[in-house]
Amino acid sequence: MTKTDWAGWQQSWDRQQEWYMPDREERFRVMLDMVEALVGPEPRVLDLACGTGSITSRLLRRFPGATSTGVDLDPALLAIAEGSFAGDERVTFVTADLKDPAWVADLPYDTYDAVLTATALHWLHSEPLTALYGQLADLVRDGGVFMNADHMIDETTPRINAAERAHRHAVMDRAKDAGALDWAAWWAVAGADPVLAEPTARRFEIYGEHADGDMPSPRWHADTLRAAGFGEARPVWASPSDTLLLAVK
Repeated sequence: MTKTDWAGWQQSWDRQQEWYMPDREERFRVMLDMVEALVGPEPRVLDLACGTGSITSRLLRRFPGATSTGVDLDPALLAIAEGSFAGDERVTFVTADLKDPAWVADLPYDTYDAVLTATALHWLHSEPLTALYGQLADLVRDGGVFMNADHMIDETTPRINAAERAHRHAVMDRAKDAGALDWAAWWAVAGADPVLAEPTARRFEIYGEHADGDMPSPRWHADTLRAAGFGEARPVWASPSDTLLLAVK
C-alpha cells in the first residue's frame, strides 16, 4: 500500500490558495511578526478554522517552541492536517463547528496567547461571527492577540472594488489557462484520491459546494471585536482585496 504524500497535499493546497491570493505568504509573515511582537516566540496558539494546518506549519517552522491547537469541521482538510503533523506533540486537532456555542468545550486549554485564522471566517454571516468574536474575547488571555486575515469589503468604495475585482479575475483566468487548479478542480482531485475520497464526500455533505457568508469591512470587524472585549483592533496589513486585522485583549 502506497504511503500518502501529505506534504504533497499541503503543497497542492497552497498552490490552489495562491491562485486566489498571490500575496498569501506575505500575510502569513506579517501575522507571525505580530505574534512575536506582542506575545513572544513561544506562543500557545489556536489555529481557528485551520484547514490543512497552513498557519500551524508556518508557526512551528518559525517558532519551534510554539504549540498549536487546530480547530475545523472539514473532515478532508483535517485528514491532511492530521497526516501532516502526525507524531508532533506540539500540535492537537479538534473537530468542531464554530457555529455551535459549545465548541470551546473540546479545546485542550482554557486560554491562548494568540488565536489566528486566515481565509475562513467569510463563511460565517455577521450574526454568528459576532457571537464567535465574543467567545474569542474569553479565550484570548489579557495581552494576547486575535488575528483574522480574510476578504473584507469596504462598501463605500464601489468603483475601486469593481476595478480591483476585474483585474484580479483577469489575472486568475490567465493562470487557470496555464494549468492552475481552482477550488472546484482541486476538490475534484481530492475526491478521486483513494484516501481522501470518503472524507471529501462527507465534507460536501456538511458544506455543499460553497457557502459564502458576509464579508463586512475592516471597520466592522474592528468595531465588533472592541465591543466583544478587545482593547484595541485595527488592520496591520492589506492588499487590494484582503486585510489582516489584529485585535489585542
